[in-house]
Amino acid sequence: MQLIGMLDSPYVRRVAVSLQLLGLPFEHRPVSVFRHFDEFRRINPVVKAPSLICDDGLVLMDSSLILEYAESFPAKRRSLVPADAVALQSDLYLVGLALAACEKSVQIVYERQLRPAEKVHAPWVERVSGQLLAACAGLEAAYAAQPVEVASGTLTRGDVATAVAWYFIQDMVPEAVPGEDYPALQALSKSAERLPEFRAAPHGFGTVRARGA
Repeated sequence: MQLIGMLDSPYVRRVAVSLQLLGLPFEHRPVSVFRHFDEFRRINPVVKAPSLICDDGLVLMDSSLILEYAESFPAKRRSLVPADAVALQSDLYLVGLALAACEKSVQIVYERQLRPAEKVHAPWVERVSGQLLAACAGLEAAYAAQPVEVASGTLTRGDVATAVAWYFIQDMVPEAVPGEDYPALQALSKSAERLPEFRAAPHGFGTVRARGA
């Protein structure tokens, strides 16, 4: 399998970390939807990151759908999906909030970095920022109420999505979500970033490297 996309995308990084936690081998190709648009279009005409080239050549896209496919592998080390219905419900709640936080923070980045300053629509940015804060408040409340054991063998889909989203937010739009107001998310992120699967796929422009390298 080949994972296509840059690790500065929280969606690509979410998949890269999760595939490692699942114990599934893959090659990472850091192709940018902006700088390498034509190359990406040859891989996937939709030009959507992440994209996953399966062993048979079929290309899948969307982080959640890619991870659903990855969970079907009998050779995986473990599952990131809770088996218990109550735990699954809670985990899906976290995934939903984390992906909403990713979406809104990415929208803010695009609005500020890609749109000409004279065309930035302040009411839209304010609305999106409010949605981002609401998602982070929900995650903070959840993890403050029930802290998790942060280990390679215990993280769930929701934990990975949350940790990746929070790191992205604090790196890209820290002024939108003051870190000191979210101690539970800060603690989760700090612990997760120490894990080999996170260290092997650091946020940025690099390539997933062998764990421990």
